[in-house]
Amino acid sequence: MKPTTDTHVDRPELADYSVRLGYRLRDLRRERGLSQESVAQRAHIALYTYQKFEKGESKPGTPMNPTLNTLLSLAWVFDLDVTELLDFDGRTSGAVPDGERDGTAP
Repeated sequence: MKPTTDTHVDRPELADYSVRLGYRLRDLRRERGLSQESVAQRAHIALYTYQKFEKGESKPGTPMNPTLNTLLSLAWVFDLDVTELLDFDGRTSGAVPDGERDGTAP
């Protein structure tokens, strides 16, 4: 059996993405006046897990890797679509493709 390599070490962009998602979770939680505990309870995840997510980690030094179910649960807590949860640049928030809003889309 071939040994597996740690994909987190080989992919620094994953660590960057994890940190950005952690900041996004923290900012959303603060904007809504929620505690870490209440977010964790509503998303049905452990408080420790959520705290690590806000740091962009799953274990110390390891980028977070939430399941799709966890991402969907967190999006539900923040009343967002999962794509909005993962949008760090504001591209999907209320975004409508060109022409669709005024009926001029091709």
